[in-house]
Amino acid sequence: MHVVFSPPVVEFTTVATELCRLLEHAAEADRDSLVAQLLKLLPLLYAKAQLLPAVDGGEAYPASCFVSEDDYDWVRTTLAELFAELDDFEDVAYDEGVQTGELRWRRVSECLADIYQPLRNFLEAYRHGVEAEMEDALWVVADNFELYWGADVVDVMRRLHRVTYIDTYQA
Repeated sequence: MHVVFSPPVVEFTTVATELCRLLEHAAEADRDSLVAQLLKLLPLLYAKAQLLPAVDGGEAYPASCFVSEDDYDWVRTTLAELFAELDDFEDVAYDEGVQTGELRWRRVSECLADIYQPLRNFLEAYRHGVEAEMEDALWVVADNFELYWGADVVDVMRRLHRVTYIDTYQA
């Protein structure tokens, strides 16, 4: 069996598909139900991404970008409108070089769009069914998880957890 059809990849693909579907249909949801679903899917996505098998970096096919700038902006804008006043949150960016933390403002909508883009690109390459392209897409999405969107998952979960459980009791 080719690695792209292994259980960890199929399970990751299933969760990624559900998250992309949820974000693409966010305009039809209310904020509370969207947050509840995100708090279930994001930890599962993170866990499944950690279980992806290691594959060699793709030389056969360049990474395809199926998500256009308009697609990205539509997801981000839709989520920004839905999250409204809850969209902005403060985060600490830690600089390893000088070993200090710096506060910065982030947006839930932008983090989710930044997660959506590599997942949708992976899913589209996977949908084509060309094993070499699928393997390259797997390498790209796993590499980007380690470098970028994995941290966004954690940051968004922290914000949504706070909105759901902590701020509720302080209101």
